[in-house]
Amino acid sequence: MAYDKFTILRSTAVPMPAENVDTDQIIPARFLKATERTGFGDNLFRDWRYNNDDSPKADFVLNNPTYRGQILVGGKNFGSGSSREHAAWAIYDYGFRCVVSSFFADIFKGNALNIGILPVQVSPEFLARIFAAIEADPTTELEVNLPEQTITLLATGNSELFAINGYKKNNLINGYDDIDYLLSMKHEIEEFADTRPF
Repeated sequence: MAYDKFTILRSTAVPMPAENVDTDQIIPARFLKATERTGFGDNLFRDWRYNNDDSPKADFVLNNPTYRGQILVGGKNFGSGSSREHAAWAIYDYGFRCVVSSFFADIFKGNALNIGILPVQVSPEFLARIFAAIEADPTTELEVNLPEQTITLLATGNSELFAINGYKKNNLINGYDDIDYLLSMKHEIEEFADTRPF
């Protein structure tokens, strides 16, 4: 399944400074029955977003119209816990294309990259600067430049480099998942196969 191409994203951001956000908080286990990758956004952070009667919790950031955008800024150790892919699916389905944190759980990071979400790991100091900027002005925009591997606070020009695996970077820029990548090489694979003895 191809995903949106990711090159340069300029967006406001949704701040969620809680640390150690695990995958069960991102998408509770009772919502994992579906096998399609759609519809999970409705239950993103379900138990934090809604009361038992399904009414929205007014103090939760996703229910606050002040904050919006395609970038989720999380606290340290985002995506810990179980390896469920559904956590990444829920974030993507909700509309986020980038998650920023000072540390990601490895499995979550891999799952995010596999479906078109860019996890940007920054220093604790730069993360604190982002949170402070959003708190001061919720319309603060970030620029995430994947080709250059930079994240920038546009209002101030403060910027930081981030690391990413070259293969995953190429896939994100082209909107590929692993199967799309292989299909993009179909001609080369066929040419190589023609040179092999039967």
